[in-house]
Amino acid sequence: MRPFAYAAPGSVDAVVEALRTARPGTKILAGGTTLYDLMKLGVEAPPAVIDVHRLPELTGISVTDSELVFGAGVRMADVSDHPVVRDEYTALAESIWRAASQQLRNMATLGGNLLQRTRCGYFRGTEFACNKRNPGSGCAAMEGHDRHHALLGASSLCSATYAGDFAIALIAFDAVVDVVGPAGERSIALADLHVEPGDDPSREHVLGPDELIVRIRVPLSAAGRGSTYLKIRDRESYAFALASAAVGLVIDGHGVVTESRIALGGVATRPWRAVEAEQSLLGRPLTAEAARRAGEIAFAAARPGRANGFRVELGIRTVADAVRTAGERAVR
Repeated sequence: MRPFAYAAPGSVDAVVEALRTARPGTKILAGGTTLYDLMKLGVEAPPAVIDVHRLPELTGISVTDSELVFGAGVRMADVSDHPVVRDEYTALAESIWRAASQQLRNMATLGGNLLQRTRCGYFRGTEFACNKRNPGSGCAAMEGHDRHHALLGASSLCSATYAGDFAIALIAFDAVVDVVGPAGERSIALADLHVEPGDDPSREHVLGPDELIVRIRVPLSAAGRGSTYLKIRDRESYAFALASAAVGLVIDGHGVVTESRIALGGVATRPWRAVEAEQSLLGRPLTAEAARRAGEIAFAAARPGRANGFRVELGIRTVADAVRTAGERAVR
């Protein structure tokens, strides 16, 4: 690891000022569960880090009349155990239970988790060409092993998969992140936070280098109670998704779906909302055939490579199973 400067301002305002005057490449340090790994690998080499993990302004979970509010510095483990999240937003709780290990969840923060970088082996292996790590250098994955690479949202320059779980559940429930920077505070729909690689894979989100996520807000929704997060992976613990789905449903007294939310994880370059799949369920009784059809629609635009084609059918079945589970919970 290369030497770097360290600062721990005592307030959000002080962090914003420190970021405004920071050297290019300075990074925000929260839980450190990803950043320190990347610094040890030589993938990241910031001249300085600004530590925000002790700021009380970034902690706390609250429930208002209209939304759940999470401080960006809240630990992942604290969210999954919160009674309102566990009982009223099962998909949110399950997305964290199934992320990383308990040790990592005890350290990792929500803000850092949302902005975690890809686990693509070509990105983390500095001996390989990578447009995300070193723009313009090429992409070794294009001719390499692509079993874990994206089926949706890839470009000719990058097919690295977004690895997070919590963001998948958040995007299904129209979450918003509040961000502060030198120009003040602004809100960004989570659906607009991450960007596809396009012609600049090094750009992964819309935040400026001098902006800090301060909170995450989730609008209250009846679909939260009838929801689930299903994650399929190579082993049951501490592995990233081959395919995952966050689903929330509302079903009326006649058995008809009146609200539908579906998001995909592990299969795209960013958290992926499957809007057309959601619409296919609306106004109809929930059947096994309808659940399967929603999965097929969700993956209609998939573009598999040489070794990841099996994940299209896996993803379809993941969505179908998640839809059926959410449906069972919605009518309890």
